[in-house]
Amino acid sequence: MPTQKKVDKWKLKKWFSVHAPSVFNNVIIGEIPANDESAAMGRNITVALDTITHNPQHAYTNVIFKTVEVTGTNANTKLVEMFELYSYVRSLVRRYRSIAASVLPTASKDGTQLVVKLLAVTRQRTTHSRILGIRKEMNSFVAEYCKNNDFATIVKAVVDGNFQTELGNKIEHIAPLFKIEVRKLEVKLPVETVEDKTKKLQASTAPVSQG
Repeated sequence: MPTQKKVDKWKLKKWFSVHAPSVFNNVIIGEIPANDESAAMGRNITVALDTITHNPQHAYTNVIFKTVEVTGTNANTKLVEMFELYSYVRSLVRRYRSIAASVLPTASKDGTQLVVKLLAVTRQRTTHSRILGIRKEMNSFVAEYCKNNDFATIVKAVVDGNFQTELGNKIEHIAPLFKIEVRKLEVKLPVETVEDKTKKLQASTAPVSQG
């Protein structure tokens, strides 16, 4: 009997160029293989922020994007999460310094649901009441800033450092600060149910009418 040739499945796959969102100027951040356009949807891609901005100060920040639209061989994404590496955050915490951490669920002006995690590091040890005051001011600032700005503006301000500078100016009167960091900026995506996934699958496999 003639032997069947093994098909190399990788050769059957397409390669899609993955683009960052418009706030990052739609730059190409990589390529992903997939059998077809529908298989390229919903993928998470993690990249170092400095590979996009070419700013060495962003070397300790990673960004997670999710593919949300595929046109031809181009996959467009949305920002899911931006976070600082644990090793970098840990390096900021030293003896004779105090830290104020904050985790605040909020929403942007255009309705994007967010969780913003902040870290304020003082130049020297300070009292517990001052730490509470810093945390209160941070939460108040974030809530007001997000309420008055759309998501893209918030992301750009965090990447450029303007968000951190403005926040630092607000709380500097409480205690001298060494550093203000946005440890994580996370988008709260709606939970996709089994029913939602079934509907998507049915829509992608539905026959096209030839009318």
